[in-house]
Amino acid sequence: MESLKIAFFCWESLYAVRVGGLAPAATHLAEMLAGMGHEIHFFTRGDGETEINGVRYHYCMPAGENIVDYCRSMSRMLYEDFRKCDRPPFDIIHFHDWHCVEALHLLRERRTVLTYHSTEYGRNGGNFGDWWEFREISGKEWYGGYCAKRVTTVSKNTMIEVMWLYNVPDWKITVINNGILPDCYRMDVDPGSVKKTFGIHPLAPAVLFVGRLVYQKGPDLLLSAVPLVLRKRWDVQFLIAGSGTMKAQLEAAAHSLPVRFLGYISDAEYRRLLNAADVVVIPSRNEPFGLVLAEAWSAGRCVVATDVGGLSENIENFVDGIKVPVRPEAIAWGINYVIDDTARIQAFGRAGRKKVEREFNWERIAGAMVNVYRDLLDAHIP
Repeated sequence: MESLKIAFFCWESLYAVRVGGLAPAATHLAEMLAGMGHEIHFFTRGDGETEINGVRYHYCMPAGENIVDYCRSMSRMLYEDFRKCDRPPFDIIHFHDWHCVEALHLLRERRTVLTYHSTEYGRNGGNFGDWWEFREISGKEWYGGYCAKRVTTVSKNTMIEVMWLYNVPDWKITVINNGILPDCYRMDVDPGSVKKTFGIHPLAPAVLFVGRLVYQKGPDLLLSAVPLVLRKRWDVQFLIAGSGTMKAQLEAAAHSLPVRFLGYISDAEYRRLLNAADVVVIPSRNEPFGLVLAEAWSAGRCVVATDVGGLSENIENFVDGIKVPVRPEAIAWGINYVIDDTARIQAFGRAGRKKVEREFNWERIAGAMVNVYRDLLDAHIP
């Protein structure tokens, strides 16, 4: 197979500035492509240059008074770094989300791919959020879909969303799920010992939420479900890991409830918690893919999730997890359905683990992305 020279533009990575699920998705894809023999350059935020796992990282340090100006600065700086590496020219230039759309504009005559990992509409949980910022970012998402020669999305739901929001034609779009390295998330722990470090009785069921504390992720829905769960079983304990704009509001609402807010936790602590939790709850209002789902399944955990987006597409109800409507009462019902049945919890976790090994394999996903690249290379670009 002919080796390709590929540029990634992404505002985060695992080894410099990391914000959320975009970092592992883009980084692991880049590494898998490099492992397949392709030359990969990753343009992102950070300091200096380095090579990690076969991927060459080119960093910049942008500035700006707001997120739009900041990303405009980043785009221009990364474009200048790109130009220094463009001899021989890159075969494919792959952009991840809207942050580098100014660079995409400057390279609009080249063979470009844009991956929508989410949309501004989705990140706001279907609301318009801050109107000025929403309008600016949504405009850049529209323009990126218009300019790019090919588009990929992380789920069918996201494909429909960008077709509806931005009129991206279906012939231009390929759905390619994110992948996971499942063995990175499974570890041998004594669940009782881990629970005790958080002041939880070793035999008490622990329900875990991990994610940004923002409207889209639905932590308020989970909090409203807690009293309904306690009516069935009084000793259930809830762990909420993550930070965000809703943190103070949630902490006030959780007064006297068996809920512990852990804030930001390290990757190592996350793995410990993940493997000790009895149930992982994902109460999102909008979820393009749902990386926490794949991580929970990798650890063999039972998942209760809202029936939205990539969660809806990937969970087979009552086989590898529970899907429920986006309502506190439904979330509570899902937790209550499994919380007393250890055999069912374990069966759902095993089925989830088998699914990630079968369907979220990075080698298969990278191969599908290469097919998109080669289709673009074979296409006539006027």
